[in-house]
Amino acid sequence: MNADAIPSTCDLCDAHKSDSSGALRVLPPVFHHYGGRTRFAGLVSTVQCLDDNSRVKEAVNTPGDGRVLLVDAGGTVRRSMVGGLLAEAAAKNGWAGVVVWGAVRDKAELAAAPVGVAALALTPMPTDRKDQGLRDVPVQIDGLLIRPGEYLVADEDGIVVLPARP
Repeated sequence: MNADAIPSTCDLCDAHKSDSSGALRVLPPVFHHYGGRTRFAGLVSTVQCLDDNSRVKEAVNTPGDGRVLLVDAGGTVRRSMVGGLLAEAAAKNGWAGVVVWGAVRDKAELAAAPVGVAALALTPMPTDRKDQGLRDVPVQIDGLLIRPGEYLVADEDGIVVLPARP
């Protein structure tokens, strides 16, 4: 999706500020942008994993179709879930972005990749691949439930999730 066509997170929050249904969820303001794009949006696909990015690698090497991969790494920054090679694979395969509730690595390579990458922190430590983790399951990010197929919007001001595309 063209970055100009993506609604801003501020506009989305303005439009939903009186909505008490919980439909719009604002992720905590702890994410940093590392990818070549800071504005990205798409339907959510999820990976749930801890210290093993096997399912992340599997996901970014499949057609993204403009989706956003949301990686629930438990909020730990012990190991990197995405590095330069996986960011390049995500871009090549049509993913709009990757949001990691955990750490990433290869800062310069991430910045050069034409894909959104947001995460809690950087760490140089790679994961151990043990073929563990789950794909396309509901995940909780800081207590917020996010389901595959919901819509995520990320920009310079934050990251929000809605049940459907705005």
